[in-house]
Amino acid sequence: MNESVLTWRHIFKLDPDRTIDDQSLERIALSGTDGFIVGGSSGVTYDNTAQLLHRIRQYPIPCVLELSNPQAIVPGFDGYVIPMVLNTAHTDWMIGHHQRAIRDYSSILSWEHVLAEGYIILNANSTVARVTEALTELELDDVIAYAQLADRLLHLPIVYVEYSGTFGDMNLVRRVKTCLQDARIIYGGGINSLERAQQAMEVADAIVVGNLIYDNINEAIRTVQAKLDEHRL
Repeated sequence: MNESVLTWRHIFKLDPDRTIDDQSLERIALSGTDGFIVGGSSGVTYDNTAQLLHRIRQYPIPCVLELSNPQAIVPGFDGYVIPMVLNTAHTDWMIGHHQRAIRDYSSILSWEHVLAEGYIILNANSTVARVTEALTELELDDVIAYAQLADRLLHLPIVYVEYSGTFGDMNLVRRVKTCLQDARIIYGGGINSLERAQQAMEVADAIVVGNLIYDNINEAIRTVQAKLDEHRL
């Protein structure tokens, strides 16, 4: 994969199953964000993913596909990230779906454009937690152990701490980051203002802004300022 994805600081996540108008898409594409991740927890299909990619390609912004649904593997993205849910109660979300996707689609996957990310899902009330049967009631030591398993045993390049829909414990994210040796830590969940974007960016290598795009496009664009301010220091 283009190594730039491992240097992104601010990421907008677009859900193919949600509606974004052309003006809003143009605004976030030209906002100064580092790139787009396309993916969602439910309702992601080949058709709606391909349609969204076609619209994104009007703009000079890198875009990767998060492979949450093997049936929605669409060629033409700059890269592909495969989420492995570390704290799932169901092995399908750790390795089962991935094995079947590789079996069926390896001929069209360019492996140099594929990365795996170790997800730790911590909001029990989120759709992604319910879908993946995530074990969310974890002590800090448990979360750190999952992160180190991803980093040092599985050698995954990304550890993704996901609070999906609620703003998480930034002290926990900070502690997890200090325990990582090589992996980058990405934080997502509840970033609904510039202030929260700044707080999350202080403790994570990258932040993901998703729901806010659909709830308040003006505030979503403001979150990019957290990255722009760093460049002025």
